[in-house]
Amino acid sequence: MNQPTFFFYDLETSGLNPREDRIMQFAGQRTDMELNKIGEPVNLLIKMTNDTLPSPQAIMVTKITPQQTQADGLTEAEFCQYSQDEIFTENTCAVGYNSIRFDDEFMRHLFWRNFRDPYEWQWSDGRSRWDLLDVVRLTRALRPEGINWPVVDGKATNRLELLTKENGISHEHAHDALSDVEALISVTKLIKEKQPQLYDWLYKIKGKKAVQQLINLENPAPFVYACGRYPAEYGKTTIAYPLTPGRNGNVLVYDLRYDPDEIDEEKIYPVVKELCYNKCPAVAPLGVLDKADGWQKISLSKEQIEHNLQKLLSHPEFAEKMRTMQEERPEFPEAIDPESALYDSFVPDADKTKIAAVRNANANSLADFHPDFLDERLPELLLHYKAKNYPSALDENEEQQWEKYRIARLNRQAPAFATAMAELGESGADDFILEELNLWYQSLQQ
Repeated sequence: MNQPTFFFYDLETSGLNPREDRIMQFAGQRTDMELNKIGEPVNLLIKMTNDTLPSPQAIMVTKITPQQTQADGLTEAEFCQYSQDEIFTENTCAVGYNSIRFDDEFMRHLFWRNFRDPYEWQWSDGRSRWDLLDVVRLTRALRPEGINWPVVDGKATNRLELLTKENGISHEHAHDALSDVEALISVTKLIKEKQPQLYDWLYKIKGKKAVQQLINLENPAPFVYACGRYPAEYGKTTIAYPLTPGRNGNVLVYDLRYDPDEIDEEKIYPVVKELCYNKCPAVAPLGVLDKADGWQKISLSKEQIEHNLQKLLSHPEFAEKMRTMQEERPEFPEAIDPESALYDSFVPDADKTKIAAVRNANANSLADFHPDFLDERLPELLLHYKAKNYPSALDENEEQQWEKYRIARLNRQAPAFATAMAELGESGADDFILEELNLWYQSLQQ
């Protein structure tokens, strides 16, 4: 039980916004560090609550209806408990594909709504996370040998379902979470087998402290960096340089592909972008380019990099200007309600015992539980938690408060839902799915 393991996971959700949309399916598979499966796969539905209209386009892709989740799913609170006990256990590395920017964000907001720590599942007691999308990007850019890489209309693509197809990997039901997990494990095995050195390096450097040792402002040096924000024509990969402090202890980096004297500061992003130490960036020292024609593969030369670096260093005022520009730009959209206010602030330590009491309580004890929270987000969040997971715990006044919130939230979502339904109806989309979505909408008005 104490040995490190991977847990590959994938979600299907009601839309693309982790603040507003909800997880409908969670699937995963544990493996050992050699990618051999351990135990049975996990494949669960999570009940859609009656305050949410899903994106009809998302449901057309996943084919999971709200009614199906209601019939067969766990409540969010039940799933959170299961994930803590059985999934994100000690020494587990949670692995996904574009999970850092998508799946992990949905999980954080889920835990926040359900009085769980949004972060501990990713770092405490030997836990960690890893995102294979940037691993795939860097492998394709620098060490593509031995792997077939998909191209669509003459353009490189790293979509998982195409990557599996090109390499003869079974992936029968793309956009089904469990099928995507099985495919991701196979792609990971392929990279580990064909490019073991790069695979081992990127696993080794996935943690925040390891990244900081390579990329820092105390001893700044150019480094190789693969990121989805960089141009596809160069394999999403460039050589960057640590420029100035970013927010939350991160760092702004400069793309040395470009001459500082020739860039348009009105269109500076992503020439200057934030590198987040805790988001498993796919980075490597320049030495990785000296093998297998690495410089040529990303269309750069040592002379070009040195020239642009010297230009950059000759303008120290540029770094300060970039830092100021970032500080003036809001980091997150303004929260609409406590459920979307995860990143507004950390919870005071004095509230953590009360939070634990909430998640450990049943419906009976929650009915008379009104903790005096210091964090002003938590009283309303508790009302929502009770309404969605333990509705019998609400008194008459709380029921009225919840109903007022629920109707307001549905009214915000309804225009986009109606527009999407009309467009899908005209396009000849699946009649069964459309009818189920209509029935779901009607049920929420009662």
